[in-house]
Amino acid sequence: MGLISNGSTIFDAGSMSAGFGNNMVFIKKLTADADSTLSFVNGASSVVLDSTYKEYLFTFNNMHPETGGSEFLINFSLDTGSNYNVTKTTTSFRTFHQEGGGGGNISYDAGRDLAQSTAFFELGHDITGDNDGCLSGTLQLFDPASTTFVKHFIATTNTHQQDESNRASIENFKAGYCNTTSAIDAVQFKMSANNIDAGDICLYGIL
Repeated sequence: MGLISNGSTIFDAGSMSAGFGNNMVFIKKLTADADSTLSFVNGASSVVLDSTYKEYLFTFNNMHPETGGSEFLINFSLDTGSNYNVTKTTTSFRTFHQEGGGGGNISYDAGRDLAQSTAFFELGHDITGDNDGCLSGTLQLFDPASTTFVKHFIATTNTHQQDESNRASIENFKAGYCNTTSAIDAVQFKMSANNIDAGDICLYGIL
């Protein structure tokens, strides 16, 4: 059975039709093993983060903190990783639901926003340090090589919450812009406390 959308065949007999499936290009995978940071720097270790693509996608797979209750953080660089301190303005909201069935709600998370700040921005918080605890999600970065426009980013992550009395799923919706017309050429991820114990981050270019 094929998959047809708006009159175009996308899949047929398990194969993807020509013209589909070549628009997302894998660039680099970094795997954490008790690392303090994971950094994607244009031109280093086969990383491409320049005008080759207008959009870049990062995927976070099972990011496990060394220390329970940690936040998963991001910052950007204008000087190929010499400094991660780009000025950002962001917005943040979340939904959560406890394992016990209570507490489900959606809320604006003003305390986790940044307003013209160079600090690292939180993509997810309160990640449990239990063996099965982690954060997963994605982040889109738009046209980082532009020297005309600010650089927008949008992220969605899900956290296995630290609270031992009633674990919860926290869905974090994050967005913002790097308030610079200089090119972004490096991105760094870390935990707020100690190391990234395990997990991997993949970078893709979107044509």
